[in-house]
Amino acid sequence: MTEIVTSQTPPILHGPSEKEKKYDRQLRLWAATGQAALESANILLVNSGAGTVGVETLKNLVLPGIGKFTIADDALVNEADLGVNFFLDESCVGRLRSECCTKLLQELNPEVQGDWYPKNSGVLDLHNVLGASPTFTLIMFTYPIQKERLAIIEEYANQNKTPIVSLHSAGFYSYFRIGLPGTFPIVDTHPEVEKTADLRLLNPWPELNEFARDMTKDIDALDNHEHGHLPYVVILLYYLEQWRQLHEGKNPTSYNDKEAFRVFVLSKARKDNPEGGEENFQEAGIAINKNIKVPELEAGVKEVFEHQVSDEIERQSTFWVIAKAIETFYQKHGCLPLPGALPDMKAQSSVYVKLQNIYKAKARKDSQEVLDTVRASPGGKGVDPTEVELFCKNARFVKLINATATTPSLDELYEEEKANDETAEAMKIETDGTFTLPMSNLFIYLALVSTSHNPAATADEIMSAITNMVPEAAENTRALQAAQEVARARGGELHNISALSGGMVAQEVIKIITKQYIPIENTCIFDGISSRCQVFRL
Repeated sequence: MTEIVTSQTPPILHGPSEKEKKYDRQLRLWAATGQAALESANILLVNSGAGTVGVETLKNLVLPGIGKFTIADDALVNEADLGVNFFLDESCVGRLRSECCTKLLQELNPEVQGDWYPKNSGVLDLHNVLGASPTFTLIMFTYPIQKERLAIIEEYANQNKTPIVSLHSAGFYSYFRIGLPGTFPIVDTHPEVEKTADLRLLNPWPELNEFARDMTKDIDALDNHEHGHLPYVVILLYYLEQWRQLHEGKNPTSYNDKEAFRVFVLSKARKDNPEGGEENFQEAGIAINKNIKVPELEAGVKEVFEHQVSDEIERQSTFWVIAKAIETFYQKHGCLPLPGALPDMKAQSSVYVKLQNIYKAKARKDSQEVLDTVRASPGGKGVDPTEVELFCKNARFVKLINATATTPSLDELYEEEKANDETAEAMKIETDGTFTLPMSNLFIYLALVSTSHNPAATADEIMSAITNMVPEAAENTRALQAAQEVARARGGELHNISALSGGMVAQEVIKIITKQYIPIENTCIFDGISSRCQVFRL
């Protein structure tokens, strides 16, 4: 016996790799596919002004492991830089800021490649920077910036369909703006788990119907253990059939009918047991409102189906090939492909696994049908099946960013925000300060934009620029207050404001690179005095 035991070699257990240990937390957020996208990213930062917010953004991209970054910045480090930039020390004074920041950033994560321009003290040649590297995944630049350099960046971004992110931090205020190359679709939006369940109780397929009928064909004869462990999916399918027989074939889709159906289902629970009730029937009652409803398209899916693709490069994207196949599936079946996820519920383990496999099998079947449609479509032969599977799984929650070119004018936005501010002031007066509504951050944006190329502008010069953009704001008190605060900063950055802003920007950049989660659309303004953000589509 001993000989047999010792001759059996146990399987080798492989623990997580060093990289998996290092990036464990973030892998739980965006998985291996997201990490691979990050590690292949090549990011350019065109740094100017005080230069802190851009470096703080890079810090939050280097730590999770972007592939490569380049800093283009011809400023020489001075004493003032040491007080706001943690990636500079006394030895850096008189040296290129781009070189010093690059080297210290790389110490955070040696696996990340870093580069800087210019290589020697002198004027930065941005054309040379953009031509010396493979196409950048994303470009960030900080204000204030020379108009000529801004024009070069925008030209490059237009030619290469490169996302650009602009950042501006001055005093207690900051904003960042994301410019995406055309429509930007997000498939893996990571919706809340409880929203992803699709049980198809009103439209069950034959295998699910057969499973439910087998389990309930003699429901009254089941012993208490079996009856108390019927999955609530099975319970609802069984009593839905009885309800339809009593209500001319109609499903309980109205609020009153759902409440009546809930009472009907709960009345069938057994109470002559030690627990005095059955947990599975309670679960069934809770699940009615969310799962018994007429299938309808989410707003995001409608937008995808109705979107007119005008750009030829965009049209060739696998996203639109799959989206068209999903639309064909919907038109044929009246529903989207089944995601296949089954929520936890009280049931015997063997029964739950069988039910779970039924849902998974249906999801695979739907995904295969969509894949067949994709392969039969122009440009669809090379589409990866895993991409189709992911799209089918997340079809209800697909989101288009930058889908429409039209945005409200600054004049329209000003009138709207001014009215909101007046409402907030009135409520504060009426309630003697007990209730307050947030004030608009639009005036902060207008003041910062007015110093995009001239950080030393006076309050009067800033107000003049604001008036040129929005004539109605000439006498606005809040516009004047914002202008005075920005003028007081004179382009200087506060480290805590820039660090916080850099964290927010990095978060949005990661969403764009990984194409996961939903990035903002398209401008975020931060007021460090009230600690409040506001997002506008400008």
